[in-house]
Amino acid sequence: MSKVNDLYVIGNHTELKDTLRQQISESFNLLEVSINDFKKIHAQIIIVANQDDSTVDLVQSALAEFPSASVVCVNGVEDFDLLRSLNRLGVTDFYVIPGEELILKERLEELAQDYARRDLSINESEGFKRGGGKVFAFYSGSGGTGKSLISATYAQTLKLESTGKVLFIDLNLQYGGAETYLGIESNRTIIDLLPVINELGEHHIRNVSERESHSELNVLISPKDAEMAEKITEDFVLRLIRASKRNFDFIVIDLPNWMDEKTLMALEESDRIYYVMDVNTVSMRVLKSVESLFTRLGINTKEKLEVVINMKSKDTELTKKDLERFVSYPVAAEIRRDYKNIQAKINHGEPLRKEPKEKKLTPFSKDIHKWVNSMLK
Repeated sequence: MSKVNDLYVIGNHTELKDTLRQQISESFNLLEVSINDFKKIHAQIIIVANQDDSTVDLVQSALAEFPSASVVCVNGVEDFDLLRSLNRLGVTDFYVIPGEELILKERLEELAQDYARRDLSINESEGFKRGGGKVFAFYSGSGGTGKSLISATYAQTLKLESTGKVLFIDLNLQYGGAETYLGIESNRTIIDLLPVINELGEHHIRNVSERESHSELNVLISPKDAEMAEKITEDFVLRLIRASKRNFDFIVIDLPNWMDEKTLMALEESDRIYYVMDVNTVSMRVLKSVESLFTRLGINTKEKLEVVINMKSKDTELTKKDLERFVSYPVAAEIRRDYKNIQAKINHGEPLRKEPKEKKLTPFSKDIHKWVNSMLK
């Protein structure tokens, strides 16, 4: 395979891009693109020539769209805060121009030769995409599926069973409820992030979020107020998720059943969409309607949607095999019906999990524990 010759340049800094053309155009073919062009190209090396607060978002978008690509950032000045943010995303190639043109050129030559030796098809088919923390969105087209309880327990289990930093976001803005399942009482809610949303950082999120006492899971609680919920915008959700991805390893989001701009934004930003349902005729019809809606909205379900079957029992109307004949999405987990044990915990205001490697797990918790461990492995 010959050396990679095409380098894709994104960003808003005209002078930096002009300098790049002068210094490296003899060795490479520089192609200037925007985020909107990502679907039309196959990038292996991306240069970000940018110099404002959108740099990290550009890098995240590039990494999310091209998980096997190498991203190189160039800047006109030293910026250690930016460098730290890039390092969290796994990006270490940062060069100041003018001054480091020769080093940059040598690095690009090295990357180009490296890609000539790679089998990219293998890299692009494995694992989750890079680009910071991984976002798991829980959604259902029907109410009463157990989505909120499952997502809260999933987040808590993920925190108990890993060393990663985990954030749970309750985006059921009008009604909330996750704090009940996690045994949390607080006056702080996601609304408290509004004054700082434009410069949102980890310390803001940690100051507003509550910590579940047993797992140390960070939880952003819903305001449970329809009037307050109107203050949360699509842009707020985007900024919150992007900031969370920069500062947490896993972000679990519980979404409402209805579709609006905020829900759509969260679904688009997610790495996995877990669609929660019980297996019966009505639920399957609803899933088909949701699938049709997702298609119209441009959400790529084939790559990231998985089904979670809840309330599995011997007397269930239909089975997993029936579902697999009906839809092509993989089944991430099957969770048994466990009303007695779950209700007792909720009535006492206790979370379903309290410590790592618990020996006496309820069937519900045991199924989620199995699911989380399989995902981590």
